[in-house]
Amino acid sequence: MKKIIIAIDGFSSCGKSTMAKDLAKEIGYIYIDSGAMYRAVTLYCIEKGLFNADNSINTEELKSLMDDIKISFRLDPQTGRPRTFLNGNDVEERIRTMEVSSRVSPVATLDFVRKALVKQQQEMGKEKGIVMDGRDIGTAVFPDAELKIFVTASAEIRAQRRYDELKAKGLDASFDEILKNVQERDHIDQTRAVSPLKKADDAIELDNSHMTIPEQKEWLIQQFNQATHA
Repeated sequence: MKKIIIAIDGFSSCGKSTMAKDLAKEIGYIYIDSGAMYRAVTLYCIEKGLFNADNSINTEELKSLMDDIKISFRLDPQTGRPRTFLNGNDVEERIRTMEVSSRVSPVATLDFVRKALVKQQQEMGKEKGIVMDGRDIGTAVFPDAELKIFVTASAEIRAQRRYDELKAKGLDASFDEILKNVQERDHIDQTRAVSPLKKADDAIELDNSHMTIPEQKEWLIQQFNQATHA
């Protein structure tokens, strides 16, 4: 069976990451966690002292060091999930700390960081056998991916899912506030200047508004089987 690249794009709170991770585990592919890559660069900045006292980044120095930052993923045989490696070292636990979480945003907005990571993601794609999710994977990162899925659901359904998730964690939540946030995020994603969210011409749309997780999984496996046997 030929190995392919699977690109999953779509709106926020559609469950793209969970879907991508589960699919990768099911078919024995590597899941590329683009968020983990930005976290790894942030960890590198912390360890190299590239954050200034006011929490801003020494961008010129980081720019000069970008070629030294190599990120890879390896499957954990115990969990079947990928672990993140920075320059050959397993940093999976360290990139999930609050210290990294609180500093990742300014790093992720730097255009030269994004450019370097997209290049690394495309390198990983040369081997095929990967699943990656995001906003512009099928349009900008892997425009030649053999299987592109574009996930959507109504704003109300997505807001309800997020509301239920927060309530289940015992957190205070306002449905109206969440819905407003979802709609605002949709607008920002679709109108931003760099790589806006849009469905690739050859992507298959999946509206999962009224689908159960097992139904969604079955549908994805069906698409995968069709793409690999084409």
